[in-house]
Amino acid sequence: MTRYFATCARGLEAVLAAELTKLGAAAVEPGRGGVAFRGDAALVYRANLWLRTAVRVLRPVLEADVRSPDELYDAVRTVDWSEYLSPSHTLAVDCNVRDSAITHSQYAARRVKDAVCDQFRERTGVRPSVDPERPMVGFNLHVHRDVATLSLDSSWDSLHKRGYRPIQTVAPLNEALAAGLLLHAGWDPATPLADPLCGSGTFCVEGAWLALNRAPGLTRKWFGFQGWPGFDRELWNAVRDDARAAVRKALPAPVLGGDVHPGAVDLARQNARSAGVGHLVRIDRRDVADARPPAGAPPGVVICNPPYGERIGEEKEWYGLYAALGEVVGRHWPGWRLLVFTSNDRLARRVGLPVRGRAPFFNGKLACHLWEFGGG
Repeated sequence: MTRYFATCARGLEAVLAAELTKLGAAAVEPGRGGVAFRGDAALVYRANLWLRTAVRVLRPVLEADVRSPDELYDAVRTVDWSEYLSPSHTLAVDCNVRDSAITHSQYAARRVKDAVCDQFRERTGVRPSVDPERPMVGFNLHVHRDVATLSLDSSWDSLHKRGYRPIQTVAPLNEALAAGLLLHAGWDPATPLADPLCGSGTFCVEGAWLALNRAPGLTRKWFGFQGWPGFDRELWNAVRDDARAAVRKALPAPVLGGDVHPGAVDLARQNARSAGVGHLVRIDRRDVADARPPAGAPPGVVICNPPYGERIGEEKEWYGLYAALGEVVGRHWPGWRLLVFTSNDRLARRVGLPVRGRAPFFNGKLACHLWEFGGG
């Protein structure tokens, strides 16, 4: 079995490890910002198709100490690249550097590309071409504290790009992070889910897909592994057909969204339709103070990502919103769990309900917590 590393937002490593274990991965080891594991081609196909919290699934090929672009070039030349591509393949290199003597990510990526292409030119007289948009073989270079890890990228485009949310809002919640927060919270899809501050509707769509057992990559047209030598199209078709057959037709419990802004409601409904759940998810225009649980349904989870003064407006503008959220859930949603994702502890405490716990996560580079409140 081959060694792989699936990346994720910091804080989601344990959730991603559980996903990989459920898929049948071997030697699953959570790390910082991702999870190492082993598997065969079928597992890599399933991982890209099914993982809700991963960003990319990488196959490490080289790890080396490097302190200059020339040292990086020399290290890359030590690999026999004919095992991974041919001159007829296109390639591209995605790179990030941090806390290293090498500081220019674009130049580092260029040196990797040069090392691979120069090796082919010297051996065969022909070199691969570069396709930065959809390469047949994509490379991921990560340089941290002068250690370079070069991997084949089996995903290429980030796996959080599900395809249903083409318009990015001012402060969007990443799809993979939204799904990860639901999984971390242990939400039971047989119980209702509500987001009274739904914005673009990400929690609602990701919750509906969870409840429907719908693979998040099901309608995606391209994964990086499809350009690799040895790509097994018949196996991939079988994996995808199995995923299609596993999708449920109806939600076992209501999934609700609401927002006071008509533009947000329109966008959330549009995203739900694009995700194929517009007829199943209910999204209403409603002030948070008027939010009410679905009649006759058992208690479930209220989850939201309110503004928190980091990207949208000033902190003091949102005091009333957090207080109203706590008041309405405490008064009208008995037995429901309230989960609030925010980077602002002062605003979170404005909810005014007993705190059951909080867990740290990162939304991009922003340190956040998922707070759970009782009292509803």
